[in-house]
Amino acid sequence: MGKYRATYDRLYGIAADQQGYFTTKQAIEAGYTDNVHSFHVKAGNWIREHRGIYRLAKYPLAEHSDMVLWYLWSRSQAGEPQGVYSHQTALSFHDLSDVNPSKLHMTVPARFRRSGKLPKVLVLHRGTFHKDDVQAAQGFRITRPLRTIADLLAEGSVQMDHMEQAVKQAFQRGLITRSQLKSAARIPDSIKRQIERLRDKPLG
Repeated sequence: MGKYRATYDRLYGIAADQQGYFTTKQAIEAGYTDNVHSFHVKAGNWIREHRGIYRLAKYPLAEHSDMVLWYLWSRSQAGEPQGVYSHQTALSFHDLSDVNPSKLHMTVPARFRRSGKLPKVLVLHRGTFHKDDVQAAQGFRITRPLRTIADLLAEGSVQMDHMEQAVKQAFQRGLITRSQLKSAARIPDSIKRQIERLRDKPLG
């Protein structure tokens, strides 16, 4: 019983950092050999959410639990998640503007590949981020407000009134500062000037 409890505690510790989710690899690393996984699903202990991804059945669902699921879906063969939530999804997560996307926008490396069809809930962008452009959030990674706004302005996929709203809110709430924008070496000067114009544009 003590050995089982220790195994469960290890898995719970992993899952607790991921809103109750865990992968097959993580379960094995915690001490659950692969031949017992189907037993725990049938017994109602685990819920199979996707191929190779489970959730502890008694763990409460949180507001952004679906984002953890698809973050784990983006894992490499080594088991490391590759995706970073970005663009409209990051804008909505940071509560900037009234944008409420129907799909989850995620940026993955250029060489990212997964077998089978892309899940309908996802929109994939290709690229990489500097570590300073990304933050950890409730079991997944997501772009910071400045990187998010810069990417959306460069892409031109969101109406400008929403972008103006996002920029003004970001500065008002201190999510972006003037000095931060000025020193952002990885953002093109043209995008910086656009952010400044939106920030300083009179209301109405």
